[in-house]
Order: sequence, then structure tokens, then C-alpha cells
Amino acid sequence: MTNGEPLRYVALGDSQTEGVGDGDDTVGLRGFADRLAEHLAAAHPGLLYANLAVRGRLAGRIRAEQLGPALELRPDVATVVAGVNDLLRPRFDAAEVAGELEEMFAALTAAGARVATATFPDVGRIAPMARPLRPRVDELNARVRDAAARHGVVVAETARAAVATDPRMWSTDRLHASPLGHARIAAALAEALAVPGSDDAWQRPLPPLRPRTAVRTAAAELGWAAGFLGPWLGRRLRGASSGDGRTAKRPRPLPVT
Repeated sequence: MTNGEPLRYVALGDSQTEGVGDGDDTVGLRGFADRLAEHLAAAHPGLLYANLAVRGRLAGRIRAEQLGPALELRPDVATVVAGVNDLLRPRFDAAEVAGELEEMFAALTAAGARVATATFPDVGRIAPMARPLRPRVDELNARVRDAAARHGVVVAETARAAVATDPRMWSTDRLHASPLGHARIAAALAEALAVPGSDDAWQRPLPPLRPRTAVRTAAAELGWAAGFLGPWLGRRLRGASSGDGRTAKRPRPLPVT
């Protein structure tokens, strides 16, 4: 923040940053970036917040479409959270994805922004059918940590918090955080950024869940595959994206209300 101007926060990313899973397209999406903006606004009254995220975007497209506009907004704080859409693709290349993220880290920090990112939890513990993706997640997380360290980017280590794989942290599609999950991610980023009033309470476990029978577990897996996995695969086969025709959620910096 310079010359008495309000702090500016700009969020770059995909559906998680847009807020999918926390609200809907009728009532509006909230999400971790909106919630982080509220943390920042409490410490910095007058904060201006922009969110350039678009659901379905791969890391390379986020860099190509969002980095330039983000730099034009002259952010004091920026978040870059991306890569999950990439690791779900057959031709996933962790080095390539981390390279796209590092380009954003480098450009934003060189422009004077304080940048934060996050690691991804074990998707196999969230959706058992996704267990084969575990090595991809581990490699991407390691590369993101290395890239962040090279540019002074702070990392919210949600991957290392046991609560991150609690099913209550995730929406029914298991791809997007629930309102509770978005709130915890925002708190983790606030702690990583050392926002006044933040702490590590986001890591606290939730009350124990009642164990499910094997029959209920199997039924839940089949329901998830039919309701979410099938349609997702259908879009991939058609070359379609959930973000087709969509633009940035909040392209101009506005006060947090």
C-alpha cells in the first residue's frame, strides 16, 4: 500500500478461486478468495478486491488470460491457486504446470505484490476412485513449493492438514470445497500471509463422523460416479469446459461489502 491508497488484492485461478461449491450461480458464489478479502479488509479498511478466476481453466490459460490484467491492476496482494484441472487431464505434465505457476509468481512478485498459493490435499482420500492421481498431486505440490520458495511466495500448506480430507470440507462433487472448506482455505491463506488476527485454527479437526456401512459407502461411490464423474468425462470427450462462455468473476477492484 503506497501514497495512502487502499490495499489491492487480486485473485487468479480456476473454479476454486471463483468460489464453486460455496453458493451457486443463482444466489452468487462466495469462495475462499471472497473470504480472504474479508480477512484482509478487516485488517485494512478500504481494501479493493478483484477476482479474475474462471472455472475450468488450465494453468497455462490462466497465465495467458489473467496475468496481464492482474498486473494492470497493480495488486499489493495476489493469490495464485491453479493446477487441479491440469492434473485431471491424461497428458498431465507437473513440470509444465509448475512452470506456468512460476511465471505468474515471478511476474507478480517482481511487480511488488505479496503472493500466496496453496498445496492440494490427497484426492484419493476425498474420492477413493481418484487414488491413482495421488502421485501427480504429490509431484505438483513439491514443484509448487520449490517455485514458491524461489520467488518469496508464501504457501498455505493445506496438503499437510489432516482436516483437508474430511468429507465435510468438500461439496458433493468432491472436486470443489464446501462452504466450510472454502472458509478453512481462506483462513490458511490469511495465516500464510500473516494477516493480523489470523492463526492456525483452520487446521483443527472436525467432530468425529459416524462410520458408514460398506453398503452405504459403495452406494455413495456409485452415486458420485453417475452424478459427477460421468458428466465430467462427457465434457472432456466433447472438448467442452465448464468455463466456456464465462468471463472473470470480478474484473475490477471493488470495495469488500
